[in-house]
Amino acid sequence: MASFQSDGLTLAYESFGTGLPVLCIHGFASSGKVNWIDTGWVEALTGAGYRAIVLDNRGHGNSDKPHDPERYYPGDMSRDALALLDHLGIERAAILGYSMGARISAFLAFEHPERVVCAIFGGMGMNLINGLRDGNEIIAGLLAPSLDDLTHRTARQFRIFADHTGSDREALAACMETSRQAMARADVRRIAVPVLVAVGEEDVMAGAPDALADLLPQAEAFVIPKRDHMRATGDKAFKAAALGFLGRNFV
Repeated sequence: MASFQSDGLTLAYESFGTGLPVLCIHGFASSGKVNWIDTGWVEALTGAGYRAIVLDNRGHGNSDKPHDPERYYPGDMSRDALALLDHLGIERAAILGYSMGARISAFLAFEHPERVVCAIFGGMGMNLINGLRDGNEIIAGLLAPSLDDLTHRTARQFRIFADHTGSDREALAACMETSRQAMARADVRRIAVPVLVAVGEEDVMAGAPDALADLLPQAEAFVIPKRDHMRATGDKAFKAAALGFLGRNFV
C-alpha cells in the first residue's frame, strides 16, 4: 500500500480506477481491504467509472496505531481524510463511509463542505447524534484476556472481528474511547452536501436512518433489507442504492 503523513502519523491507502474520486472510509476494527475490497465495493465503484480511494484509518490496517485515546476523535480522523485528498491533489470528492467511517465522513462534510461533493453514511443513523450505547462493553471486550470471558453480544462480535482481522486490540480500545464522540444536532443540520443515509433493516447499532435524514438539509434514507450492522457492509442493494445516489449527485 502507498502511504502519506497526517498529524505525525503514517497512514496507508490504495487507489483504484481513474474516474471521479470516491474516498472510502471504513468502520471500526476493519480496514480498507476488509471493508471495501473484499466486499466488492472497489469493483462496483470502478466498474461504474469512479476512482475508488481506500484509506486505512489511524489505529487500523497498515496505518500507525497509537494507544493514546486522545488521538482518535472523529474530527482528527476526518482531517486524515482531508490530508489524503491533499496528498493526491484532489480538490473535491464523494465520501463513502461505514459506521465509524460514516461518523468521520459527517465531521468532514460539516467542517470542509467545499471539499465534499456528496456523502454516503452507511451503518449510521441517529446514533451519529445519540452516540454508541455499547462502547464501554466493546472496550472491555477488546481488553479481556480471553473471548471465553465475554457474554455481552456486541462485545463478543467486535472481539471476534478484531481477532479475525489481526488488529491491535489496545489501539482499538483507545479508538473506541473517543471516536464515538457524538455530533451536535445543530451541526448535523448544517451539513449542506447531499447525503444518503443507508442502514440495515435489522441494525440495532446505527439508530434510525429516516430520523437522521430528516435533520439533514439534503438527504435521503435507504433501508438495507434483511441486514444487521455486520452483514450490511457488502450488500448488493446497498451498493445499488449508493451507485444510484452517486449517479444523481456526482457527475
